[in-house]
Amino acid sequence: KVQSLKDANYYACKKMKQHVESIEQVNNLREIQAMRRLSLHPNILQLHEVAYDKKNGSIALVCELMDMNVYELIRGRRNPLPDSKIKNFMYQLCKSLDYMHRNGIFHRDVKPENILIKQNLLKLADFGSCRSMFSKHPYTEYISTRWYRAPECLLTDGYYGFKMDIWSAGCVFYEITSLHPLFPGSNEVDQIAKIHDVVGTPKGDILRKFKQTRAMNFDFPPKKGTGIPCLVPHISNDSISLMLAMMEYDPDKRITAKQALQHPYFRDLRSEISIHYELAGMHLANCKKGIREGRTYFELSQNNSYKS
Repeated sequence: KVQSLKDANYYACKKMKQHVESIEQVNNLREIQAMRRLSLHPNILQLHEVAYDKKNGSIALVCELMDMNVYELIRGRRNPLPDSKIKNFMYQLCKSLDYMHRNGIFHRDVKPENILIKQNLLKLADFGSCRSMFSKHPYTEYISTRWYRAPECLLTDGYYGFKMDIWSAGCVFYEITSLHPLFPGSNEVDQIAKIHDVVGTPKGDILRKFKQTRAMNFDFPPKKGTGIPCLVPHISNDSISLMLAMMEYDPDKRITAKQALQHPYFRDLRSEISIHYELAGMHLANCKKGIREGRTYFELSQNNSYKS
């Protein structure tokens, strides 16, 4: 937490581990490029300034200051969050991922610690692991935090894509709802076992697809998982449906962030947003009409119908 000498406001300062030799190197860092490209979105952490100390080659990112991360939000809670709050947070997370993916970038490390909260506002942060969706395979094998790592990251030699973010977001969805992680594996083998304990072993065609991109051969004994619904019996069918779609074993069949935003789980939120935009459009039309008629904004804002 730092305070600006310019405006006296508080910001978050992240000191980078990299040692750089020039401003060109600073501008070429993937995290900085991604934040500059994405941080105008309301659900992406905003980058205010890059501080570069040429003398010792250190860099610090000055970002907006949030209240806490999702891990801190749910840590130690005994009672689950209200469904309306969970729904609001998940909608914002899907919005951030949709925006990233539409801009050709995927995060690769979506987890509760990298999702920041300020009251009812959610922002995705920490883009140090992000990657272009158009770069060539194979990618780095060990990347996302193990508990949130998608099957294709565990079972292939770096042949995964942007859908890994959706799996991770599904794990976060479960964790916010249940207040404990879904797949807390102690190592990679245990991680796969924990996934199979819940969702079951994948079908042969899916395994063959993964085996094509893995130097080491593998087989799993047939297992019918417990399923997610019995682990969170208190949540709605729409919640379960979205979770299952986000944690589809086969990435080719896994839902996208754009499709997730259209899921029935978010139906009431979409209706609220639609009404909001409709009212905003009516207000803009009234303002334009008032300007043509020579009325002031103050006079327009006194209109009872606008207030309601």
